[in-house]
Amino acid sequence: MKRKVIRTGDGSNTLEITDLNETYHSRHGALVEAKHVFIDAGLSYWLSQNPKSQSLSIFEMGLGTGMNALLTFDFLENSPLRLNYLGLEAFPLESKEWLAMNAEGWGNYNQYLKLHEAEWNRAIELAPNKMIHKVDQTFESFESQTSFDLIYYDAFGARAQPELWEARWFEKCANLLNTGGVFVTYAAKGSVRRALEAANLRVERLPGPPGKREMLRATKTPQS
Repeated sequence: MKRKVIRTGDGSNTLEITDLNETYHSRHGALVEAKHVFIDAGLSYWLSQNPKSQSLSIFEMGLGTGMNALLTFDFLENSPLRLNYLGLEAFPLESKEWLAMNAEGWGNYNQYLKLHEAEWNRAIELAPNKMIHKVDQTFESFESQTSFDLIYYDAFGARAQPELWEARWFEKCANLLNTGGVFVTYAAKGSVRRALEAANLRVERLPGPPGKREMLRATKTPQS
């Protein structure tokens, strides 16, 4: 997989898969998109719905550059919540690639380095009471004995990776969620919305980040 660093609309960097003309985050603004979709519509929303919770488990489908993970750890830096963050990545970056992100402006750069230098397939403490577990595996083969409170679905777009936007994978996500759990993605296609609804999740259309009209958020209700 041939990748190159590109500058996005908000000045932050991301990676482009040149053969597929596909990027890891939005060309309109990688950092703005990540904050809008995963932090504001995902993490902040879950926290608002669960103000008394003492722990939070997050599953990220597509760890990629580590941007979503870093923003999450930064956001929860002063929170007493116990965090367990599992990031799944089938195509791990080489060190020269994540070092070329110029990620100093994303947040705590020391944590960014620690995140990427962490051993794969082993949970480590990235910050006090905050665990990161990077898993080098495809979603198709991934199995978990635990469930999650929040899912960041950040797979490549359906044009580049159509197999990860099939209905069966959204049913799998629903099964991975705890009751009250939240699923967020930048996607807003009707087929994705219908698949989430077919998995008995309550689906909301939300305003999208710059360059995208809508995004989706889904919740696993007690009746799901």
